[in-house]
Amino acid sequence: MRKVQTATKQNEKKTGFIKNIRNNWQFLLMAMPGFVQVLLFSYLPMAGLILAFKSIDYSKSIFEMDWVGFKNFEFLFKNPDVFTVLRNTILYNLVFIIAGATVPVAIAIGLSLLRNKRMAKVYHGVGFLPYFISWVIISYLAVALFDYRLGILNNMGMEPVNWYQTPKYWPFILVFFHIWKSCGYNAVIYYAAIKGIDSELYEAAAIDGAGVGRQIWVITVPSLKPTIIMMAILAVGKILNADFGLFYNVPMGSGALLPVTNVLDVFTYNALKLNGDIAMSSASGFFQSIVGFCLVLITNYIVRRIDESQALF
Repeated sequence: MRKVQTATKQNEKKTGFIKNIRNNWQFLLMAMPGFVQVLLFSYLPMAGLILAFKSIDYSKSIFEMDWVGFKNFEFLFKNPDVFTVLRNTILYNLVFIIAGATVPVAIAIGLSLLRNKRMAKVYHGVGFLPYFISWVIISYLAVALFDYRLGILNNMGMEPVNWYQTPKYWPFILVFFHIWKSCGYNAVIYYAAIKGIDSELYEAAAIDGAGVGRQIWVITVPSLKPTIIMMAILAVGKILNADFGLFYNVPMGSGALLPVTNVLDVFTYNALKLNGDIAMSSASGFFQSIVGFCLVLITNYIVRRIDESQALF
C-alpha cells in the first residue's frame, strides 16, 4: 500500500512539474540566455579549480599533471606583503558595502520623490550611464584630471600635486570612482523596490499628518530593508574580491601607489606577470571563492537568527 502511495505521489509531482513547464515556457525561454551564460562562464570553468593543486606542465593534460597539495597557496600566506594586501582588500570592500547601502538608497529615494517623471527618467539614465563605461576609459578620464603637467586639477591655479606618486589621496579617489560607477546600477534596484511599495501606505501616512521625511523613515526605509540586506549579504561574499580595473587601471599601475592600491587581485596579477605561474593564480581565485562562500553562509545564518524572514535561504 505504501509503495502504491509513494508511486502515486511521484507521478503527481512529475505531472505537476511538466504542467508548470508547459504553463511557463515563455518565462523559461526568456531565462534561457542567462542560464546558458552562467553555465558557460561560471560552472564549466570550475573544472579548472584543480589547477590550484597541480604543478603546471604544458606537455601534459590538466588531469595528467602532478598533484602538489597546498603548495600553490604558499605564495599567499608566506609573502611579506600579504597583510597589506588583505587589509586593503577588506577595508575597501567594507567601505564599498557601507556606501552601497547608503548612496544608492538616497538617490533612489530622491528619484521617487520627483514629481516630473520625465526628468526622473533622464536623471535615472544619466546616473546609470557610468556603469557601462570601461575602467580603461575611466583611467584616461583620471589622467585628464590628475596628470602632473596637463591635468585639469594642476592647471586650476593650485599648487601642482604629483597625484600618481602620492598615495595618501588615492583611497578617497578610488572610493569616489567606485561610487560614481556603481551607484546608478544599485539605485535602479532600490528604485524598483520603492515602486513596489503600496501607495496606500503613503496616503494613510499623509492623512495621519506625516510629512515627506516621516514617510521616508517609517515606510520607505523599512520597506527597502529586505533588499538592502540581500545586497549586503551578496557584497560580503565578495569581500576578498577587488575590482581589478579600478585598482590597477585607474592608478595606471603606479608602483608608488601600491601601499594603497595593492589588493588581492592586483597582487595576484603582478605575481602572475612575474612568475608566469597559472597554478598560483588559480590558488588565489580558489581561496577567494571559498572564503566568499563561507562568509555568505555565515552572514545569512546571522541574519536568519535575527529575523528569519530577511534571510536569503
